[in-house]
Amino acid sequence: MGNGPDEKSKKKNQQAELEVGVLAIQGDFAEHIAVLGKLGVKAREVRLPEHLDSVDGLIIPGGESTTLSRLMTIYNLREPVERMAAEGRAVWGTCAGLIMLSREITEQDPIPLGIMDIGVQRNAFGRQVDSFEQTLDVSALGPAPFHAIFIRAPVIIRVGDGVEVLSALDADRPVAVRQGNLMATAFHPELTDDYRFHSYFLEMAGGNGKSPRSRNGAP
Repeated sequence: MGNGPDEKSKKKNQQAELEVGVLAIQGDFAEHIAVLGKLGVKAREVRLPEHLDSVDGLIIPGGESTTLSRLMTIYNLREPVERMAAEGRAVWGTCAGLIMLSREITEQDPIPLGIMDIGVQRNAFGRQVDSFEQTLDVSALGPAPFHAIFIRAPVIIRVGDGVEVLSALDADRPVAVRQGNLMATAFHPELTDDYRFHSYFLEMAGGNGKSPRSRNGAP
């Protein structure tokens, strides 16, 4: 029930009406934008606080977390992103973006946004040469496994009571989590041809009821 052609067409049309922001100050934002384009979704490069005003969701991409943190401070993006999350709009962090969403990290730098109740260890698997690929079970995406790419990846070492583990390498190493309108992945879905994580995020962005369009009374 609910997965027939009419329902899928309706969902596709709803997603096509979304506008998703991608933080475009550092990292692999172009890859996320390319995936959103393939899914028929309007993507907006976010570099200034006012660029967040019209978007239904925000993706914080992978990159270098220390640089990303400092640039978010320079461009006055911290408080607007925190406010966006508090309003209920969807926010997804991948790799360095996961680090930025977390409440605490094991190192002193960078300073995370603290909006997701998780603790994170940076570069948990080693340096660039220690990057790897792993097949994951992600029940929220369906029965087919997801082929994940980990590049200088962090790992989640603490999960708060309100956080749902979407996937883990083992019992002690969650690598994909969701907390209400927030999602974080330690790997890079944008580097694969499997767009299910992006589609899942679009469902979050379209169903939060707190988008700019909803606040303005639009359908």
